[in-house]
Amino acid sequence: MKSIKSMMLIPMMLFLGASILFTSCKKETKDDQPKKQNNEVEGLKLTATIENDNHKINLYTLAGKLQTGYNEVYFQIKNADGSLVNNATATWIPMMHMTGMSHSCPASEIVKKVGAENTYVGNIVFQMASNDMEYWELTLNYAINGKDYTATGKITVETAPKQVVKSFKGSDSSQYVIAMVEPSQPKIGVNDMKVVLYKKKSMNEFQRVEGFKIKIDPRMPDMGNHSSPNNIDLVEDCCSGIYVGKVNFTMTGYWAINLIVMNASDTVIKGEKIEGDVKSSSLFFDVEF
Repeated sequence: MKSIKSMMLIPMMLFLGASILFTSCKKETKDDQPKKQNNEVEGLKLTATIENDNHKINLYTLAGKLQTGYNEVYFQIKNADGSLVNNATATWIPMMHMTGMSHSCPASEIVKKVGAENTYVGNIVFQMASNDMEYWELTLNYAINGKDYTATGKITVETAPKQVVKSFKGSDSSQYVIAMVEPSQPKIGVNDMKVVLYKKKSMNEFQRVEGFKIKIDPRMPDMGNHSSPNNIDLVEDCCSGIYVGKVNFTMTGYWAINLIVMNASDTVIKGEKIEGDVKSSSLFFDVEF
């Protein structure tokens, strides 16, 4: 009898073991899904959240904050059950509410992050920071399966530690906004330099400028205002619309990248050449490392 009972226990133990193994495998597969979704924002930091009755939209940036200047902003749209939306089309409107007026700022189109299913990305150029009396608000208009939604929320914009954005009036009487995209992590030697340039059409409309040229002259004001060799002026990249070139830093410290913006006819729109008594251009970016 003892032998028969032992023989009966063997298949039962095998069945229980298989059941536990199946349950374990099933649970592991279920848990893999949110991990895959979260990997799309790996390396990014949650910056702000805006929501409506249907969705929560999490905004992410590399630094975990929004600053004056060029900001690459990622976001995910989350349903009430926690699942992520992967088929939205969206536009956004950043709006600065001042004590006496309101205005927008340059903002790009929104696309899917490369290689992602649930993460969207674009860029926004803030000309000024938030304060106790004046604030930025971001409105996201989006559609899912043919249904339209809107979500609006306040966002905090801090002042960048250096001058990386400038609003100016050109010699053609037009208003412009220029912002540095790169170098974001400058190093000794030749660095890629990227700049975005917009023309202000109205308080709420900005148009990307095409066909201009931006001359650069990096200088070290604290070191005799010396320059550096092997710099390449910025021209428009036909694919991205961003102005690209090269800037060379020969040593660490504070650099002022002096700019001259020229239109397609080589007419100077803004900026001055560094020569004689002219020690700096009226248009420049700050870099220190």
